[in-house]
Amino acid sequence: RECVSNVSHELKTPITTIKGFVETLLDGDLDEQEDTRKFLGIISKHSDRLNAIIEDLLSLSRIEREEESAGIELVPGSVDVVLMAAVQACELKARDKNITLELACDSTIRARINPPLLEQALVNLIDNAVKYSDPGSVVGIEAVSAGQEIRIEVLDRGCGIPTGHHERIFERFYRVDKARSRNLGGTGLGLAIVKHIAVTHSGSVSVQSAPGKGSTFTIHLPSP
Repeated sequence: RECVSNVSHELKTPITTIKGFVETLLDGDLDEQEDTRKFLGIISKHSDRLNAIIEDLLSLSRIEREEESAGIELVPGSVDVVLMAAVQACELKARDKNITLELACDSTIRARINPPLLEQALVNLIDNAVKYSDPGSVVGIEAVSAGQEIRIEVLDRGCGIPTGHHERIFERFYRVDKARSRNLGGTGLGLAIVKHIAVTHSGSVSVQSAPGKGSTFTIHLPSP
């Protein structure tokens, strides 16, 4: 019930906005090109947000469905290959903000993984790090083998997260700063997806963060 309530709330905002500006355009003078262009830009932005929410909901649903049916296959693979693919997927957005992505991973590190799913989790974490980092900063992506686990860390030097939010940020639609998250294009589902992907790998995800000191998100995978 809580999930349905949250989904309804998240979808209602962009739908209401789109409907409102469409009605404004229909009731107004379409020859006013400046206003028309402005309103269409707002409609486009909220349409993109609506699409992003639906895509993330479908992704989360698919992961859960495959997990329940034991349909997610894990195979021995090189972690660095997945990390490089995730970094490449985020490079353009990072470059637009003049943010450097620094990758460190020994090519010998291996784990039982589902490469597309693990890449998706890493893209979500790197994308968040880029969103919440200042222009000109560095986002680090590192994998290390530590005893009985493989740790994959995404480090940023952004605004940081107060300790009181750490236990809840992996919940669906939970946001530390709702207004800022929405303005940056967040759906509130990215970290929930990361958590579910980690669990499907018999692992977990954790965060270390403090306001003004950045954040480190870590995916913990069992050693093969």
